[in-house]
Amino acid sequence: MGCSECCLKCLSGIPYASLIATILLYAGVALFCGCGHEALSGTVTILQTYFDVVRSPVDALDVFTMIDIFKYVIYGVAAAFFVYGILLMVEGFFTTGAIRDLYGDFKITTCGRCVSAWFIMLTYIFMLAWLGVTAFTSLPVFMYFNIWNTCQNMTLLEGSLSSANSANLCFDLRQYGIVSIGEEKRLCADNENFKKMCESNELDLTFHLFVCALAGAGAAVIAMVVAVSVLINNHASLTSKNAGRYCTRF
Repeated sequence: MGCSECCLKCLSGIPYASLIATILLYAGVALFCGCGHEALSGTVTILQTYFDVVRSPVDALDVFTMIDIFKYVIYGVAAAFFVYGILLMVEGFFTTGAIRDLYGDFKITTCGRCVSAWFIMLTYIFMLAWLGVTAFTSLPVFMYFNIWNTCQNMTLLEGSLSSANSANLCFDLRQYGIVSIGEEKRLCADNENFKKMCESNELDLTFHLFVCALAGAGAAVIAMVVAVSVLINNHASLTSKNAGRYCTRF
């Protein structure tokens, strides 16, 4: 066998669907974790600088503690799905028909079928989890979009609004559950901090970072859908009488 034929045979043995799902998963998780972490750091800066929100001196569950928890969750998600992506790729290689072509006939054991079914269930749970993460990530995107859009409109209408209207146009953090009901953290359009916040880079950057994090979570959902489809196809080929003892190239 020549070099070109050997290369073609090796390339034909690659589980391309699993490879695409793994690459998309890594890209989505990296985008979500990186942008989400920086967006949370930007949120802390905005709250402390413009809304005058201070960290609680006692061990209370305030917004800053929640942000720290979310950061640790992001670290865990990045590590867990790095390992899971490797397992997904290994599963794709060992359930593809290329193993038959390279190493000859082999038997699929009952344990192998159980592991394949367990991996399908795990991937499906991860898909549902990422759907929840995507929905949760849309909340700060919605909040920052309202603030960012108001700042853009205020810039366009600057000078045409009366002082009374400017005083009535406020952002109240209690509406978003960031602070407790007893705390009054409002930022009105006639406040100097409001203008500084709208002119700062932190607001624009944090908003777009949350948008990128939302896109990353969506990419992870798509990767999970592709992975579930591939795993179900391979598992059906394993257990199908018509397919024999071999899996399809997925």
